[in-house]
Order: sequence, then structure tokens, then C-alpha cells
Amino acid sequence: QVQLVESGGGLVQAGGPLRLTCAASGRTISSYPMGWFRQAPGKERGSVATIGWPGDNTYYADSVKGRFTISRDNAKNTVYLQMNGLKPEDTSVYYCAARRSMLGVSTLPADYNYWGQGNQVNVSS
Repeated sequence: QVQLVESGGGLVQAGGPLRLTCAASGRTISSYPMGWFRQAPGKERGSVATIGWPGDNTYYADSVKGRFTISRDNAKNTVYLQMNGLKPEDTSVYYCAARRSMLGVSTLPADYNYWGQGNQVNVSS
């Protein structure tokens, strides 16, 4: 079993940066594809960024491409989401997820087996 805990969210002004951290425990996630998702009120949960193992294949939603960077530190069992140039429309609850599969990354929430509790990010204009 894998437990995921996100941290690093909060309130930031538009244009500013935030870094989200996802710390895993219970077992190593070094071979698991990992993803960051977000869900705003009244909207479906959608993929923001995903990363395979050992970390050389990444995917980004068009809305965050060029502004967000996903990375992983397998030695620390941790995944990060560096968010730069934040916009009010990035306001959402951000979730970290792990996929217990050798099939590779996926942008579908249903393909992920373990989820963090969610971390609120608010971007003011």
C-alpha cells in the first residue's frame, strides 16, 4: 500500500510561483508512473502533468505547458510540481497520484491506484 501526502499549496498572486511536493510512504514509488491532477469546483478532475520512471518521459496539459514542471526524486520517494507564472484559472485542488502499473503514464484519473488528500492552490488576480 502507498500513502501520498501533498504539501506546498496556498495563496499566491498571479504570476508568482509555487512548488507542490508529494511524499510517498509505505513502499517505494520509483517504478510507478506518477501524476498531478487538479479539480476545481463543479469541474471534473483532469490531468496536469505526468511522469514515467525513471523520469525521462513527461506529459503536460496544454494549459500548463511551458509554465509547470514535474519531476521526481526516487531516492526521496518524492514527486514535485513546480508551478511558475500562475494564473487565476490555475486555482484548484491539486492531487498527486501513483499508478501501480508497468504500462506507463496515463492522463486518466481512473488509471491511478493511489491518491493524496489534495492540496488547495489559490491564485489571486
